[in-house]
Formats: sequence, C-alpha cells, structure tokens
Amino acid sequence: MQLDVVEGDIAELEVDAIANAANNQLWMGAGVAGAIKRAGGSEIEAEAMAQGPIEVGEAVVTGGGSLRASHVIHGAVMGQDLRTDADLVATTTRRVLEVADELGARSLGLPAFGTGVGGFPLEECAAIMVGEARAYEPRNLERVVFAVFGDHAEEAFRRALGELED
Repeated sequence: MQLDVVEGDIAELEVDAIANAANNQLWMGAGVAGAIKRAGGSEIEAEAMAQGPIEVGEAVVTGGGSLRASHVIHGAVMGQDLRTDADLVATTTRRVLEVADELGARSLGLPAFGTGVGGFPLEECAAIMVGEARAYEPRNLERVVFAVFGDHAEEAFRRALGELED
C-alpha cells in the first residue's frame, strides 16, 4: 500500500473515501469536520448523526455529498469531552482502514486524528497513524494519503514516513 502526505484540504482530495476526525455523537463542528461539511454539504452530517452515537474508536460511513470522494468515514477519535489519546488514535486509524477496505475503496484520505480540537501532539499522531497504516494488510486499499494542515504537520508526517531526517 502506497503512503503519501499532502499539505492541504482533505475535502478537496480525489480519493474514493476520506476520513473525518469525529466525536462519538457524530455532529460536525470545526476543523476537519467543518471543512468536510462546508465542502460536501450538511447532508453528510445528517446521515452521520442518524447512525450515532457510536463507541469512541468506532467508525461509520456516509455518502460524500458534493465532495470528490464518494464516501466519508467518520472515525470517532474522541468523545463529547473532545479529547483523545494514543490508544484512541491507533484504534480509530485501524478501524477507518478496515471500513475503507470493506467498502472496496482503493484510495483513502486521512487527517491527523485528534491534533486539532483534540489537542493531541502532532509528532506522536504521525508516528501512530503511519505505524498503523504500515501494519495494516489491505484487501482493496492501494493508497493512503495523509492530508494535513500546515508545514509543521506535513513535516511530522514526512518524518514518520522516513522521508525527512530528524
């Protein structure tokens, strides 16, 4: 499976599915969720919330609305306290990869889970998410794109992929 990093808006990616860094109630507020909702339409949030609440670490699928991606996978990386930790980042990443594979997606866009409103450290997130993606044995997935915001995030994920020296 090919792993790439792009600095930019995940809602603009041309992939089969993108992931939303969701809360377990599946309402879409700011950050990644807000960008997806603005670009794809409020029907994404309505469809997600109709499936909630879900356990933290779980994921549900909705259509992509007017996004380029056909599906949005809402990975509940945090609860209502909007906080996360290393175990939840790992569990949610793994679950989103599984759901994408079950959908038959060949390409998936992932944000930096929990690093916005969740307050999780960027470097640790990058190491965890890249590690989970490398350990995952896909059936359908061929490409995972880490779509991150800002130079610091891009550097953290490139470092985790081994593309940059420490």
